[in-house]
Amino acid sequence: MNRAFIFLLLWLVPVICVWGAQTTVEGARLSSTAEKTRVVLDARAPLEHRIFTLSDPDRVVVDLANARLAGSLPKPDGADAMLVGLRSGVRDQHHLRIVLDLKRGARVKSFVLPPEAGRSHRLVIDLLPNADAKGRIQAPVPRLTAASVRRAGELLIAIDAGHGGADPGAIGRRGTREKDVTLAIARKLAALVEREPGMRPLMIRDGDDYVGLRQRVEKARKHRADLFISIHADAFTNDRAHGASVFTLSFNGASSEAARWLADRENRADLIGGHALRTSDDVLASVLLDMTQNATIEHSTEAAKAVLARLASVGDLHQREVQRAGFAVLKSPDIPSMLVETAFISHPDEELRLRDAAHQQRLAEAILSGVRHYLSKYPPPGLLTASVREAAARRHVIHPGDTLSEIAARYHVSLSSLRSHNGLTTDTIRVGQVLAIPGDS
Repeated sequence: MNRAFIFLLLWLVPVICVWGAQTTVEGARLSSTAEKTRVVLDARAPLEHRIFTLSDPDRVVVDLANARLAGSLPKPDGADAMLVGLRSGVRDQHHLRIVLDLKRGARVKSFVLPPEAGRSHRLVIDLLPNADAKGRIQAPVPRLTAASVRRAGELLIAIDAGHGGADPGAIGRRGTREKDVTLAIARKLAALVEREPGMRPLMIRDGDDYVGLRQRVEKARKHRADLFISIHADAFTNDRAHGASVFTLSFNGASSEAARWLADRENRADLIGGHALRTSDDVLASVLLDMTQNATIEHSTEAAKAVLARLASVGDLHQREVQRAGFAVLKSPDIPSMLVETAFISHPDEELRLRDAAHQQRLAEAILSGVRHYLSKYPPPGLLTASVREAAARRHVIHPGDTLSEIAARYHVSLSSLRSHNGLTTDTIRVGQVLAIPGDS
């Protein structure tokens, strides 16, 4: 065989192999805000791409040269202002086409990002509202938020997707970010709540946005939410740690928050409906805040127990009892609140499940089932307000000259039950002390 031919053949073989090696697209990720929808394609190598739009129906076509799809394409949330769905196909046996089906025409921007911080190559596609004939940006169709559609007598469920924006939260071995998982579960839970009679959801964040911890609580209080659920995915240095947990506010956390509230006179005005705490003395303000927090923690615990019991049917539990901690998002003094650690993103198997849309749906359904059970035991309306008022009627602030026996006689309870109910071992009491009156009158 001619030496020159052999040399040419040996030179062409690696070129043909390189040309034939397809770039693998590992999957896509979605995020959306009121201003835009972002689609991110993750790949093992740079993507040579061409993007164009089509109408009737509106869609965006992404052609990727010499590429194949290894992962699956996500389904957009129903509330997404731009996207209907994503689909893929193979062109000429070697090229990948991904089609973004749109709710209406859109402007498209795209750019590529190189690998960094353990991430793969990325092709980022932004879908933005079209401009009208006068060059003005057309506002997206407004989402029906809980605040705008809430009707009288409906319960407002605040759903808080943990982390977001520049704060990714915990990151699993496969690169799964806690902020993405929590938002996916939160959106599924919101969709379920939206269909539930007598309930409306309030999304604390509905996109890849950073929201401060205090801001999350403030938003729930501003809209007068009836229940606050913060969704997270735990992590630990030991990757064998696994299972779900549910937290409510610790008593130490409640005490520190009470001190903050009492120090802020402006906050006192709206702590309990019907009581102008700005003009009240410190003892009364402290008593009313204590009653509110106690009622809130009691209801938080009841709701958390119901949710934890339902999560046991979806997967393992890390803790079989409701846990208490001083998480900032649990510190609303008048909204029953819980933090749900859905699983450990640091556990390889649980990370895989957290990425699965079907498992995310099961988690959302379990949380809603727990909320339903809690509300069946403590039905609306006015549950928390009623319990606070009842508690207020069963409290006595010690004044000069009061004795324990006289207080027992005044409220028609036995002296022994009054001692027992307040943990007293003697009849010694002090001015300003608050006694809870037992219900055996």
